[in-house]
Amino acid sequence: MALIEARDLAKTYVMGNTQVHALGGVSLEIEEGEFVAIMGASGSGKSTLMNILGCLDQPSSGQYLLAGEKVHELLPDQLASIRNRRIGFVFQQFNLLPRTSALENVELPLIYSGVKPAERQERARQALQTVGLLDRANHTPAELSGGQQQRVAIARALVNQPQLILADEPTGALDSKTSDDIMHLLANLNQKGMTVVLVTHEADIAAWARRRLVFRDGLVVEDVHQDGPPVNLVQDQVQQGQLA
Repeated sequence: MALIEARDLAKTYVMGNTQVHALGGVSLEIEEGEFVAIMGASGSGKSTLMNILGCLDQPSSGQYLLAGEKVHELLPDQLASIRNRRIGFVFQQFNLLPRTSALENVELPLIYSGVKPAERQERARQALQTVGLLDRANHTPAELSGGQQQRVAIARALVNQPQLILADEPTGALDSKTSDDIMHLLANLNQKGMTVVLVTHEADIAAWARRRLVFRDGLVVEDVHQDGPPVNLVQDQVQQGQLA
């Protein structure tokens, strides 16, 4: 079953008298349990797509369904609800509250969901155990290494039991050894059934995924599966008369 269904997604930003076409009609499906890396140069459209997939932004046109819900038709409050219920976010800079313990940082999404304190703490402890940091539950971010902070961020992303993890350059602030540790963790989560979509500009990080989407000029130009050759989508679309 497709967890993500995108049909002809387009996004245009208006900046004064200038229109910037960030996405030019992107169609794709991501199945439940996939591990997908999104790559592309700055300005290629990958971050715009990630924002739309994460219900942080709406397309100018086109359709986006997440687990069957028509996201493109939702109001802001409904978008916030679907983000909290279905999506866990992991960012490059961790985004942890500095004066708050690891446990309390992981609890935050549950506070927004109205979960009672006892259940919040138990679920946060379970999430920290999943990422191997239960013994650091009472440490603040300043008392943790960069890799440990990212593990706390991943635990926070997991605590609401989402269907989808969206990771935006999750290893961008880490050294190579710590990056490998974080990617091992994401790969293990994927092997247990979690759908993982990450944005990266690093080929060695993208190599962890079982599928790689490459963006250029607001379009998906390659869809590479681990067990098959690259699919050059732009060439296929030109041949089919879909692109001028």
